[in-house]
Amino acid sequence: MKLNLNIQPLESWIDVKNQPLIISGPCSAETEEQLLTTANLLAATGKVSVLRAGIWKPRTRPGEFEGIGSIGLEWLKKAKAETGLPTAVEVANAKHVEEALAAGVDILWIGARSTVNPFTVQEIADALRGVDIPVLVKNPVNPDLQLWVGALERINGAGITKLGAIHRGFSSFEKSSFRNEPMWELAIQLKTLCPELPIINDPSHICGNRELIPYIAQKALDLDMQGLMIESHLDPSVAWTDAKQQVTPAALSELADRLTVRSPEAKNEAVTDQLAGLRAQIDKIDDLLLQKLGERMAIVGKIGEFKRDNQVTILQVNRWDAIIKKGHSFARALKLDTNFVEKFLEMVHGESIRKQTEIMNAGKVAQGIAAEAHTEVKA
Repeated sequence: MKLNLNIQPLESWIDVKNQPLIISGPCSAETEEQLLTTANLLAATGKVSVLRAGIWKPRTRPGEFEGIGSIGLEWLKKAKAETGLPTAVEVANAKHVEEALAAGVDILWIGARSTVNPFTVQEIADALRGVDIPVLVKNPVNPDLQLWVGALERINGAGITKLGAIHRGFSSFEKSSFRNEPMWELAIQLKTLCPELPIINDPSHICGNRELIPYIAQKALDLDMQGLMIESHLDPSVAWTDAKQQVTPAALSELADRLTVRSPEAKNEAVTDQLAGLRAQIDKIDDLLLQKLGERMAIVGKIGEFKRDNQVTILQVNRWDAIIKKGHSFARALKLDTNFVEKFLEMVHGESIRKQTEIMNAGKVAQGIAAEAHTEVKA
């Protein structure tokens, strides 16, 4: 199923001559001098296409710096006049939208904490109705693709056709090296639903520290994302918010020089033919994998019937432990990543348990449905 959005191509509403496309600027506009100096340093690199700055910054807990407020919009106007760079800010309600539009901001984005709330997104969409301005929608804090899609649909439904998404990672209880887990598969799913939708990656918020930004930025480009949003400050060590994930303009320039921008399709006919041949081999193997999974689940069904008839529990922990150990050993022998193999086995095992549960409790489920129907009739 494809996502039906009426959107204009990215190159029709943003200057993409710089490759990769980079949106950059401080996490927060702190002072006029800080913003103007950073903006001019970024413009001087020749690598930045859009200047971003946080004007309103709601924090997790009160008492922290929550943005300089509306006065920062005037600083952005000065920065735009001095550098020629179009500007972008985050908006979280209708008042923000009205003030940003009045100040001549060129691009708006909706933050992750706003995307998670359909009421907030609809309020912003209503404020944008009848306005022709680019809007970027960050993924929601939690890994919910439908919330992300719903936000894009609401903004598009308000008549915004210059539309894009920002992939900034997702909150997770699992501790890792990242501030927000990339969960690339969700961004890929969104791209699959709407191939024409531009997706900008935000490595600053994914990483939470500047050391990992080059790795995430390159991976995003390799996954055919259309650009990067990277936070930059003239002196990150004294930044009022998110100091660890900001880079200096000079460091941003060096990072951009080291990135490799690849084409989604090979331009050489011989290379294209070779890729087609390799992909045909993969398709054949994928067909065999699915066929074998089907055969496996048929056997799982027989096991479920046997356990049902002989009063055996679905789960045997020792059996599952043996499967994992064998999987790790086999993965190492085949030079496969053990974490990948374990996740694959967990998915297959989960489906096996679901199928066996369905078989073993089929009678009880039917009885339950009949009992509910009987109760409704009596009522």
